[in-house]
Amino acid sequence: MAKSLSCSDAGADCGWSATADTEEELMAKATEHVKESHKDMEVNAELAEKIKSLIKEV
Repeated sequence: MAKSLSCSDAGADCGWSATADTEEELMAKATEHVKESHKDMEVNAELAEKIKSLIKEV
């Protein structure tokens, strides 16, 4: 089952969303998005866990 995630799930005013076959692929997409679009944030272990908790099965 595919996985999805969006910035709005985290309460951010951002239209980004992504879907992937695995959690690992989705986390890679999310990490890249944060680095490119949310330069004030650092993807550390705490943020990664928060992102993982927001992943939905679609």
